[in-house]
Amino acid sequence: MTRPEPSIELRPKLVGERIKRTEDPRLLAGVGRYVDDINPHGTLHVALRRSDQPHARIIRIDAGDALSVPGVVAIYDATDIAGEFSPAIPSSRMPGYYATPIRPLAEGKVRYVGEPVVAVLAESRYAAEDALEHISIEYEPLPFAIRQVDAVKDDAPLLHEEAGTNTIIQREFKRGDIDSVIASAPVTVKGCFRMTRKTAVSMENRSYLAEWDERKRSLTLYTSSNIPGVIRDVLADCLDLPGTRVRVVAPDVGGSFGGKGSLYSEEMLVCILARKLTRPVKYVSDRLEDLSATSQAFDELIEAELAVDSDGTMLGLRADVIGDVGAYSIYPWTAALEPVQVVSFMPGPYRMEHYRGRIRGVLTPKPPTGPYRGVGRPSSTFAMERLVDMAARRIGMDPVEFRRKNLVRDEEFPYRTASGIIWDKSAFQECLQGACDHVDYQALLSERDSARSEGRWVGIGLSSYAELTGIGSRISVAPGMPINTGTETSKIEVDSTGAVTAAFGVSSHGQGLETTLAQVIADELGCRLEDVEVQHGDSSLVPMSTGTYASRSAVLGGGAATLCSRVVKAKVLRAAAYLMEQNVEDLDMSQGIVSSRASNKTITLRDVASAVYKQMGRIPLKQREDLVASETYDPYLGTACSSTHLAMVEVDRETYGVRILRYVVAEDCGRIINPMIVDGQVHGAVAQGIGAALLEEIVHDDQGQAVTASLADYLVPVATSVPDIGVVHIEADLPNNVGGFRGMGEGGTIGAPAAIANAVDDALAHLGVSVQTLPVTPERIFQMLRDRREVAPSVTGTT
Repeated sequence: MTRPEPSIELRPKLVGERIKRTEDPRLLAGVGRYVDDINPHGTLHVALRRSDQPHARIIRIDAGDALSVPGVVAIYDATDIAGEFSPAIPSSRMPGYYATPIRPLAEGKVRYVGEPVVAVLAESRYAAEDALEHISIEYEPLPFAIRQVDAVKDDAPLLHEEAGTNTIIQREFKRGDIDSVIASAPVTVKGCFRMTRKTAVSMENRSYLAEWDERKRSLTLYTSSNIPGVIRDVLADCLDLPGTRVRVVAPDVGGSFGGKGSLYSEEMLVCILARKLTRPVKYVSDRLEDLSATSQAFDELIEAELAVDSDGTMLGLRADVIGDVGAYSIYPWTAALEPVQVVSFMPGPYRMEHYRGRIRGVLTPKPPTGPYRGVGRPSSTFAMERLVDMAARRIGMDPVEFRRKNLVRDEEFPYRTASGIIWDKSAFQECLQGACDHVDYQALLSERDSARSEGRWVGIGLSSYAELTGIGSRISVAPGMPINTGTETSKIEVDSTGAVTAAFGVSSHGQGLETTLAQVIADELGCRLEDVEVQHGDSSLVPMSTGTYASRSAVLGGGAATLCSRVVKAKVLRAAAYLMEQNVEDLDMSQGIVSSRASNKTITLRDVASAVYKQMGRIPLKQREDLVASETYDPYLGTACSSTHLAMVEVDRETYGVRILRYVVAEDCGRIINPMIVDGQVHGAVAQGIGAALLEEIVHDDQGQAVTASLADYLVPVATSVPDIGVVHIEADLPNNVGGFRGMGEGGTIGAPAAIANAVDDALAHLGVSVQTLPVTPERIFQMLRDRREVAPSVTGTT
């Protein structure tokens, strides 16, 4: 009779559990450490005199009595720092692309209102600001085209003469013969769609502090960036310093949403001045500067046409896009970042054989466009989903059934879209069904129709989208950018006390990475969650780091953590097998305790670490291994993430204000690490999407002046703007990557604007108007109805 093998009691897996965020105690108690909390002795503060001209030649700069202001130390313009740096060049291999040089201060001329021209350094920010009032700048105004439709013309004034054109990027994606298909299609719908300029309104403004160590001749930059590794690499080049003498640290960061995900002139400036003066130099932008000089987003003009068969089958799509990229091509992402993604993702999650998407990225005298939550896909989803609803209405088909008919089905994965993107597999159909089931779609239609019978303007809208997340090296290499965005490195070490330190190149700005990555490590390594310290946001932690963007942290960071944990765990088990006199195949570890299936023997991780590091001779030299590993993960392609959003809205017949009555998101983000954090990401992203749909808009007047440079004019969502949001998690087949994770941080901003636009359009359809521009503000609704009444006076506000 054989004795049964004892089992190892394992704690339930942490991945998938609603673990409270380990970051929150310090953040909620107000003891987080942000850039502005760091105040080295002797710090000088920078205030910037910014251009008040959209396009002008700098004739003369007069400092006046600025140096006499108490506390002022120095004043610099571009001529004072010439030769102390090389400009950053956002390079690319795309044909016909022109990379505008990025410099700390304007040289020779200015190209947008808000561009830095003069820097004042003082013992306090107050003194520096006071000194700005004494500085005068004489400009020679130059002609300009403020709108992309004018800037794209052959005879438009040039913003960068050396480029020879304002159109610095052009790209085309095509498959099939779309012109013939549209010419012969039974049904076509078309429109000219636009999402106006937005900007990230992070709780923490952009902030930078540079310290120069004269003894080591090294530089440390504390930055609110979410790409510290990218910033380290470019600064090393610009300042001609070895990477070992440049360290970039992103401490606690109060939000980014992409707006802090590029190199800024001010980052270069504080580093140059800190080295020049051998004193710490700090710059913290105010809200006016953030709204007028932080990179902006969208501003795409999309002319699109969809061909549909009489039974509702999509036949083909063509789109021509003019992207307003602002005055500069942003580093490292280039001017192609936003417009190229509009046309590459335009076909979305739908089957379609014929497609042509063209873009032109055009320079205008505005702040550069750069990363913003969703990058290109909010605009493409808005245009595509509006066409979907327009086509469904034209043929008299329910919009849910229209989508169901055309969404890629499970048996068709992997599916190559008409623009060339490959969807590995995601729950396209299941998300649509999940959203409808959550709200009881048929009952919701009845509720809408009942409200309409009372004379209320109520509508229902949907949007289905797909995005590529956690992109690997194959895709990141293609554009020829100066950085690698396709890999992530994790370094994990167990010290002599059994504590686990895990370092990453990703950088958190509110996503809860310290918690989620620790959950992955605790599960894979078998240690306790409380024994794991996750380090991030420091360019010195791993050999190559980029940061956090493009919904990559869970996929690439989680993948690297998984691989690295497995290597370290194998080392722990080999050491434990020797110490316990057991076969390594019989061992496993959970909660920091190694147990054997073949006996009742156990040993703690702490005891194993002590034997490895402190008890010399206990493990033979040839068998002793440091409990350390470094692994890099490259998913090569990436993985699809998908969602369906459903909204019901009511438009007030007197004020034209839009109120959201119901909202649900059904999303597939693969294996969920922490549902509580995922829900928070969804809620936050939908709130931001509501802002894009109903409120947020950067406006430049005909003189190139930003007229929305305060939070009194640039409206963001408040608590009353955001309804209760239903979240349906669809965990279909997991992606074929390490960990089974998908990215999901951007989904709310991608799907929400289109769903709300479709709902508002549905509410107003009986009045003969069509929503084609976002945000759909009360003023825009009023103008649409007024214009419609002028064309057709018989249209009234009754049903």
